[in-house]
Amino acid sequence: MIYKQLKLLVLTILSVSCADIETPPVTKDLTGAKGNILFIVSNADHYGDSDIETANHFHEIILAYDVLANEGYHIDFVSPEGGAIPIGYIHTSDSLTKKYLYDEHFMNDLEHTSRPDEVDSKVYSAVYYVGGGSAMFGVPENEKIQQISRSIYEDNEGIVSTLCHGTAGIVNLKTSDGKYIYEQKKVNGFPDLFEDTEGRYYQQFPFSIEQSIADRGGVFEYSSEGWDGYMLSDGRLITGQDPTAAAAVARKIIEVLKENNN
Repeated sequence: MIYKQLKLLVLTILSVSCADIETPPVTKDLTGAKGNILFIVSNADHYGDSDIETANHFHEIILAYDVLANEGYHIDFVSPEGGAIPIGYIHTSDSLTKKYLYDEHFMNDLEHTSRPDEVDSKVYSAVYYVGGGSAMFGVPENEKIQQISRSIYEDNEGIVSTLCHGTAGIVNLKTSDGKYIYEQKKVNGFPDLFEDTEGRYYQQFPFSIEQSIADRGGVFEYSSEGWDGYMLSDGRLITGQDPTAAAAVARKIIEVLKENNN
């Protein structure tokens, strides 16, 4: 089973230095859980139209997932197309990576992510946009995912969180009054400082996360050191710079949710 899932899901393994059929929304049973958190991932397995493979960042998924699950939260996954997603940036010698690679339930969730039209936004307390090169494609322009995030943020008074290239997912996200969700807010993500802006992969990017956020009224701040767990929290918007901030973002989600429930 694990071999089958890895064959489907792992389209590239990188070392880190970073249906038209309408179906009713799935209603979640929250019995025994503190609440639901929605992880937003991408189906993209290549950088744009190029032959350069990419993936969702496995460590960014599991580091946040582990913190949230251990605190009693239930996590679901949604992608623009639903179904299996590519995963990569895998440390096979890492104990937490091994734990989740051999967790049949977890890997099954990655193989069967929900489509946006299957998601009932009313049951979620937060969204978490996962990074990796895949995050630059498919998610940022998906209006249904934007609607889900906007509903969770406004109607549920929930949290929007991102990590690394996952911040690309909110570049086009607006509140119901037409303003960008990050306008006049401190926001973080993977900065251009650490990109190879002359590289083939970067030439496929539809935009610069940093420049787009700044041009649209956000206050983009980052650590010039990098890989130091840097993250920002501005109200119910929580953003992290790179994989080292994944656990910190998850812990901040928990903290803000507890504050909001008091």
